[in-house]
Amino acid sequence: MNKIKQIIRLHTEGCGSKRISLLSGISKNSVKRYLKKFKTLNLIYEDIEKLEELALQELFYEPNSQQFVPDTERYLDLNRELPDIVKSLRKKGMTLAKVYHKYIEKHPNGYGHSQFYRYIQEYRKRSGMTMHIDYKAGEKVFIDFCGDKLKITDPETGEEKQVEVFVGILGCSQYTYVEATLSQTINDFITCCKNMFEFYSGVPRAVVPDNLKAAVTKSSKYEPIINATFGSFAEHYNTSILPARSYRPKDKALVENAVRLVYQRIYTELDGKVFLSLKDLNTAILIALDKHNRAPLKQAESRFELFIRDEKHELLALPQLTYEVYQIKEYRVMKNCYVTLHEDKHYYSVPYEFIGKRVRIVYNSLSVKIYHQYKLIATHERNYKKNRYTTDQEHLASKHKYMSDWNTDYFMEKAKVISDEVAKFMELLIESKPHPEMAYKACNGVLNLARRVEKERINKACKKAMKYGLIHYYFLEDVLKKGLENDDDLGDEMNINNGNQNKSTPPHDNLRGKKYYE
Repeated sequence: MNKIKQIIRLHTEGCGSKRISLLSGISKNSVKRYLKKFKTLNLIYEDIEKLEELALQELFYEPNSQQFVPDTERYLDLNRELPDIVKSLRKKGMTLAKVYHKYIEKHPNGYGHSQFYRYIQEYRKRSGMTMHIDYKAGEKVFIDFCGDKLKITDPETGEEKQVEVFVGILGCSQYTYVEATLSQTINDFITCCKNMFEFYSGVPRAVVPDNLKAAVTKSSKYEPIINATFGSFAEHYNTSILPARSYRPKDKALVENAVRLVYQRIYTELDGKVFLSLKDLNTAILIALDKHNRAPLKQAESRFELFIRDEKHELLALPQLTYEVYQIKEYRVMKNCYVTLHEDKHYYSVPYEFIGKRVRIVYNSLSVKIYHQYKLIATHERNYKKNRYTTDQEHLASKHKYMSDWNTDYFMEKAKVISDEVAKFMELLIESKPHPEMAYKACNGVLNLARRVEKERINKACKKAMKYGLIHYYFLEDVLKKGLENDDDLGDEMNINNGNQNKSTPPHDNLRGKKYYE
């Protein structure tokens, strides 16, 4: 809506000049000048609403003002095309230079560059297409996730894993925070927000997220429903959640611009580098981020300098206790001194004296804490690798193996009763692990297989496993299940990789087969 029409409408609805200035984005003095002119015209709002833009200019702009009064054919031609010109500038890749080139081809006697650009700018202002927002110090922080992700590399397998990148920016100083995290789930999202507040050493009065699932359960133009856990987090830090309105890009323009700068100034610094953990990646991000925050803005001061001077002292104090989001599960400690976090299929060690007892696992995205009857007995860094072990060597002191039924002597004696082949396989299985207790569960599985099949079959399966160098419980299980212990060559029947069987590989022309490598 034209700003003049908006001012007159608000005036007729009973709004004062101060309120009109706030709603329209026009200075208070300009609002008073327009209202004064409106009163001298002896018109009503309905009359103003019917007028075209040029007629409004002729009525409200003084002839001796700096504003241009349309009095030439060149301007009238340009004015008719301005709506389409400005609309075309929204297209990706379109620039003012390209638009001017098209204009001058159509109107060879048209305006020069500077005058042409000036009239576009004036049209945008009159149409309310741009609005400068001044944020109060300590008032708001805008947050979002980058669309493009970064990567970390597993040091053992070389597998690359994509990670999310969280961005926060303070409205007043534009002081920026960036952190890589495993996901956008509520736990990781809240951890990023908590780390951001600690980075700022304070809390802004409002957090403005985009309509993320972790922040907003149900978006709404009038009353969005905030995620209960995120709401509890905000209450703990004495701040408010003000979600950006859906399909209102101006509400989140600041953080979107911050994301663009993150691509330019942080992603480019990390390009080509390999990071073996999330911690290493975030360390590199903080180095590049500090460089970005200390780079001078157009007014010569940097974001960091503006933050220290204007905003840091306006932030609310951090609470004495940090907010933690934990999940709780209860499991029984296995005889090998480990307890399984079934969500990740990962094993964590506990002290040997708790074998067979029920413990409570309290965990978040970063750590795993294990309690027995409200007493903390073990703490580990969370590990997401499946079928792996996280071990504290103090928990698995072999000199105390008499405390458990499961130990090396126990399994070797059981294996020798079956056959020498099973005992040899069991010995190799125990030696393949960094600590003997880590192999005991697999050893127990081998004994269970021996109880279910004939002695001859388990012997042949163990021989075949040692022949191929695949000392895994899963290999024995698969061979016996498929009845392949008598086959001399398993290449056509099985595709084995580190003990994991691909039991139903579909036929395909691109599969090479064993003959390719002969």
